[in-house]
Amino acid sequence: MTSRAFRIIPATIAIGALVAAPLSAFAVTQPSLAQAAVASAVQSPRGSIVSAVQIAKLSAADLDTAAADAGFVGVPKSRYDVTVYRLIYRTIDPDGRPTTASGIVVLPDGRHGALTVAEYLHGTSATKAYAASVSADSTDRLVTALFAGSGLAAVAPDYLGLGLGPGKHPYIDTKTETSASIDLLLAARTFAARHDVTLNRDVLVTGFSQGGRATLGVGRALTRGEAGPFRLGDLRGVAGPYDLLGTELPAVFDGQVEPHVATMYLAYFTTAWDRTVGLYDSPRDAFRPPYAKTVEGLVDGTHTEEEIVAGLPDSPAKLFTNQFLAKLKHPTGRFRQALREADQICHNWTPPVPLHFYSGTKDTDVVAANSTSCATALRTRGATVTVHSLGAVDHFGTAMTAYPEIIRTWTP
Repeated sequence: MTSRAFRIIPATIAIGALVAAPLSAFAVTQPSLAQAAVASAVQSPRGSIVSAVQIAKLSAADLDTAAADAGFVGVPKSRYDVTVYRLIYRTIDPDGRPTTASGIVVLPDGRHGALTVAEYLHGTSATKAYAASVSADSTDRLVTALFAGSGLAAVAPDYLGLGLGPGKHPYIDTKTETSASIDLLLAARTFAARHDVTLNRDVLVTGFSQGGRATLGVGRALTRGEAGPFRLGDLRGVAGPYDLLGTELPAVFDGQVEPHVATMYLAYFTTAWDRTVGLYDSPRDAFRPPYAKTVEGLVDGTHTEEEIVAGLPDSPAKLFTNQFLAKLKHPTGRFRQALREADQICHNWTPPVPLHFYSGTKDTDVVAANSTSCATALRTRGATVTVHSLGAVDHFGTAMTAYPEIIRTWTP
């Protein structure tokens, strides 16, 4: 399941976040992670810019070559050269306290005036250095740049705790995925104005895997007027785990999700949710030895995915205690309530624009039933939802097939 297109070993397929093999077009000098966000506690408006720096310039030909090398199927030819900028901006942490996050803004060269903005939300990544704002090899950076190459202003947040953001990433935390994404839009609006670009009100939002879930959170916030002047223009989720309680967690334990993939997801998920929700008193309550001593450190953002794979077993049963495994299989109490609240992205709002989901029948990371479950729930509220089954493709194959279509649809 490996290929030159992605820097992924088999056991990290679920957590690779579309990290591509080195592409010469993206070769830039990378900053040290020790330079991560400064002045996090300063009281400044959300969305204000801490710093902005150019990190790459790519010709349309560079983009076309990179897309072909990465394995995208049928991407439209890029129409513009683009410039990639890294922004560090002010946002909030899970407790609502001031912090900073990083992300990218990509502008098409030579285009001024009013542009439509596309926001791309990335999939699962457990390594700070793999974020689009840091890694020259990131396919998340490539996807965002391809949107700009079509003539859009494109933005992509790293989320909290990834890239040059301080602290650990609050994985699958809809609240901060949304706030970090919205606040980057506000920062991008200020930044674009410096380049004689005005961002139109309507925002095109899409995301892959974890970012598919985040897409719904951002769409909901835009619909509720939580993003200043911006409003929702289009909404497209790709292979997202929208229904954690009813679909994705059961799939983990009934064999639909590959065991080594499930182990990666659950190690990251449980340690992150312990910080935000509270799942165990001590790692020994959740993890078997020797993992109880090491698992939280493995997924702290400083380790490569290769190191994480080497430090985990190949199945959840070998990672978790029997008691905690039962808790994951049959959530109760505060844990169940937190899952239900997280899944409200499919229940407590009605998208004002048609919603499109993309799924693959051979996806053994995020099962396709997530899309149909969420679509059914939103349709009961009057939403117009289309589920695009892309056929016999796996998790990353879904993205490789969906994004050329989305780029084609959104090209102005």
